[in-house]
Parts: sequence; structure tokens; C-alpha cells
Amino acid sequence: MALTDKDPHNLRELAATVVLGYRITRRQEKGQPTKALEKRVDRIREKAQEREDQRGKGRKK
Repeated sequence: MALTDKDPHNLRELAATVVLGYRITRRQEKGQPTKALEKRVDRIREKAQEREDQRGKGRKK
């Protein structure tokens, strides 16, 4: 279930994105690489958008 009708992310995905964002910020402060964490965030976003696009196709019929 999305947080709003315009948001493709469900609550679990939102929580995961916030936690990953926090980890990315902490690693940046320490000068450590963040590429892997950023890829995880991108995968979550892409998966959520793909799911919402599929859901949207079903509504238009």
C-alpha cells in the first residue's frame, strides 16, 4: 500500500530508502564509498515505479 495515491513506494520501501539514505550520509562523512548503497536505493525506486506502472495499466482498462 502506497503512502499517498501519487507515491509508488509502499511503507517498507520508504523505510528502507530512509535507512539507506542515512547510511549513505554517514559513509560520506567518513569518506567511504557509497556506490553499492546508492544502487540499492535505485533498485528499490525502479521496482516500485515498475509496479505502479503495471498497476496503472490495469486501472485504465
